[in-house]
Amino acid sequence: MVESMFDQIQFRLAEVVRVAALKVCGSGITVPAVEIDSPAHKEHGDLACNLALKLSSLLRKNPFEIAGMLAVAVKEQLAESSLRDTVLSVEIFKPGFINFRLAPQVYRLLLADILAKGDSYGKTGFGQGKRVLVEFVSANPTGPLTVAHARQAAVGDVLVNVLNFTGHHAEREFYVNDGGNQIRTLGLSVQLRTKELFGAKIEYPEDCYQGDYIAEMASVFAQQKKMASLADAEAISFEDYCSFAKDYLMEVIREDLRIFRVAFDNWTFESQVSSQEKIAATLEELRGKGFIYEKEGALWFASTRFGDDKDRVVRKSDGFYTYLAPDIVYHKNKYDRGFDLLVDILGPDHHGYIPRIKAAAQALGRDASALEGLIIQLATIFRDGKQLRMSTRAGEFITLREVAEEVGTDAGRFFMLMRQVSQQLEFDIDLAKKQASDNPVYYVQYAHARISSLLRRAREESGLLPAASFSHIAEEAEIELIKCLLAFPEYLNTCARDLDPFTLTRYTQELAAAFHRFYDRCRVIDDNPAVAVERLALCQATRQVLFSSLKLLGITAPEKM
Repeated sequence: MVESMFDQIQFRLAEVVRVAALKVCGSGITVPAVEIDSPAHKEHGDLACNLALKLSSLLRKNPFEIAGMLAVAVKEQLAESSLRDTVLSVEIFKPGFINFRLAPQVYRLLLADILAKGDSYGKTGFGQGKRVLVEFVSANPTGPLTVAHARQAAVGDVLVNVLNFTGHHAEREFYVNDGGNQIRTLGLSVQLRTKELFGAKIEYPEDCYQGDYIAEMASVFAQQKKMASLADAEAISFEDYCSFAKDYLMEVIREDLRIFRVAFDNWTFESQVSSQEKIAATLEELRGKGFIYEKEGALWFASTRFGDDKDRVVRKSDGFYTYLAPDIVYHKNKYDRGFDLLVDILGPDHHGYIPRIKAAAQALGRDASALEGLIIQLATIFRDGKQLRMSTRAGEFITLREVAEEVGTDAGRFFMLMRQVSQQLEFDIDLAKKQASDNPVYYVQYAHARISSLLRRAREESGLLPAASFSHIAEEAEIELIKCLLAFPEYLNTCARDLDPFTLTRYTQELAAAFHRFYDRCRVIDDNPAVAVERLALCQATRQVLFSSLKLLGITAPEKM
């Protein structure tokens, strides 16, 4: 585990409390684990401990009374420990919290520690080297990426960034569903539109793909093949239509993702990973373990043995495999590549899919915790206060590229991350385009640009450079800004633990707000140069953490705005 100086203080303080608790409790009482966290109310101090609440039932006493006894013992213990100059005061608060105030010189040392770590500040060993494969977007290559894919793309991409920053070895994977019937339906859609170009009257099947993009593809294909008549269109094989349509849309998808700054480490194709032979072999392997059985001419996966609500058909009585069969093979392929944890990012229409694929993971010999399915709720687009309606079937939808081009990739990514993945997201296009402080991404980027300008002006106009050591920092706004900087690693660990990068966007807004409060209350380029260089160093540390945060979010950190 990569520890900061602040982590060490919390660890040592927890040990002081534990020793004090042993004295208070006496023999016969097992002292629960001691946790030192930030208090719910910042006016109550810098750190808090809830041990008295845990001990209440064991000692059969009021937790506030226990907190009072513990506080006395903790003070005695602190006086004999290396923290005697670190902890300024010990106080108790109802219903039974012991809170600690740290001396200002502690925050000065912590600021120096942040600056010394540079770009590495915030990195932790939380992941302990675990190999993680995050599969996301994985859209069928049957159309351009939509707003729904944009949210999945932002979440998956940032999640991998955060996982790698917190000690995991994570990779991004796009699974191309090119083995199902949808590719043939796509090819038929393009074939029919191509024939229409040359005057054929087509009765368009309801299950074919609609939208202007199909007609555009037909036109491009006709030009590529130098078609001049309906006979030319009919002379092209159906397989050629399917192959062209898939390849064309894969290039569209790759370009959409490039615009949105998402680069996948792996592109895996269903047609290669889950061939008929591999499906048959995997099902036979599971049959040998007793997890596949035959009933009414079909093959069934006994998923109820692993908590699913019913067993699932993997091969129908007509001999065709269900979509679950190749998915089982695909997940086996992931595990065979050496990944410890698989994260599948899915749309809300896949909610029932998670129990059955978790069951498959267990049937393959993995623990249930070795696979996590994240359901990403939809994003609803608003313009001029009105919701924009979309219909995928009719080919009427807002694409990822349209959002990125209208509001910019920075705003597009940030806004897609502004709610927990389990919550629906309202994307206000008008707000995302505003160059004002009520636009959250502008607010955060402006803080970074403002600091950059301030540091540049101090250097060029006054010859002032940030200090390396500190003796003046003590103002409340200064200390509160340092506290916010200290929270960065824990916010990242929370993102990694919850597999949800939403917390990081909230943190960047909190940090920007803390900086703006500091800037309004403390004159940075002060008449006293000794004060000025220390405040410049605090600004530099803030810019450093803002830069790291924005980089993890895949968002630019401008130096001028």
